[in-house]
Amino acid sequence: MPTSTVIAFQGFPGAYSDLACRTALPEMKTLPCRTFEDAFAAVRDGRAELAMIPVENSIAGRVADNHKLLPEGGLHIIGEHFQRVNHQLLAPRGATLDSIRTVRSHLQALSQCQTVIRELGLEAITHADTAGAAAEIAQINDPQHAAIASSLAAEIYGLDILRGGIEDAEHNTTRFLIMARQPRMPPVGGKVITTFVFRVRSVPAALYKALGGFATNGVNMTKLESYMLGGRFTSTQFYADVEGHPDERPLRLALEELDFFAREVKILGVYPADPFRYQESQRIGED
Repeated sequence: MPTSTVIAFQGFPGAYSDLACRTALPEMKTLPCRTFEDAFAAVRDGRAELAMIPVENSIAGRVADNHKLLPEGGLHIIGEHFQRVNHQLLAPRGATLDSIRTVRSHLQALSQCQTVIRELGLEAITHADTAGAAAEIAQINDPQHAAIASSLAAEIYGLDILRGGIEDAEHNTTRFLIMARQPRMPPVGGKVITTFVFRVRSVPAALYKALGGFATNGVNMTKLESYMLGGRFTSTQFYADVEGHPDERPLRLALEELDFFAREVKILGVYPADPFRYQESQRIGED
């Protein structure tokens, strides 16, 4: 199969990353990878054209491992996708809500479905992967054991959905970044997100000065996060998302000012904003 039709993801077939790939790019064949590093490598090595990488969840927060991979992985962000996470309670054919005694899933999925787990009195067993848990339950084929995973996992592994939509929070959504070997700069004029990383000098007000240009030029910063580098408490890197295109004057001037006060500024991607961003903002405004 040509690599131009393949998109890599981390996890077992049926993982939420697999579902995100099939939802955002249904024309592409998905390639499961053991680790996030393997998914990046699949694109770098030419085994896949793209990779779908989760970076944050509306409940669990950021996917910490990927903040290091993004600037060092040798790929470029060319898009984003917001995937609603609908957890399903899965079990082998013939199982019922009364027959199950245990439930397996990733720690985050288990923590996001506490109401149902308590209601049914289930013993929660942590698994490395939601879809991997579903595969294990299918192999065990015991009506006492269940898994929490996606509807896609149920389809792939031949499991019944005993109860759907069991997540505690209705807003449970994961943001993914679509990665490629080469940047794909969108045209100026549309709704665009620019993602970059930078470091600041260890002097008073360094971060304040570095970010001042975004305020004075009217650039909206939608995300700013810091994380430690090299295990040193005094070495910090910042990750930022802003609205705007680097070829537009406001962002161009803001980045010039950032470059003056910061160091090691690196743009990770310039890409179209997912419409979900603005639908969500409108919904919150109505609330």
